[in-house]
Amino acid sequence: MSDFTTRVELHDAVWSDYVELHKAMAKQGFSQIITSDDGQTYELPPAEYNYSGNATRSQVLEKAKSAAATVKNSFGVLVTESAGRTWTGLRLAKRAA
Repeated sequence: MSDFTTRVELHDAVWSDYVELHKAMAKQGFSQIITSDDGQTYELPPAEYNYSGNATRSQVLEKAKSAAATVKNSFGVLVTESAGRTWTGLRLAKRAA
């Protein structure tokens, strides 16, 4: 199983477009939560998503594109496969991953 960080930019978007994107990404299996090595959960920055599963970067990209296309016709997507993540300053998640 692999972990992927995915960033989506909706071109010429307003905040309500991103609210719809969050819903569409969740339907594709993405989360806005990441889990640290000690099990603590954190919220990712806006428009960044986590995907964990048996998939390739290309498959994750297609899932994100499919979600974004339900909200806007013009968007950008960046998918990074993780070999490990380190962060600081992220807010503790209010809900479980």
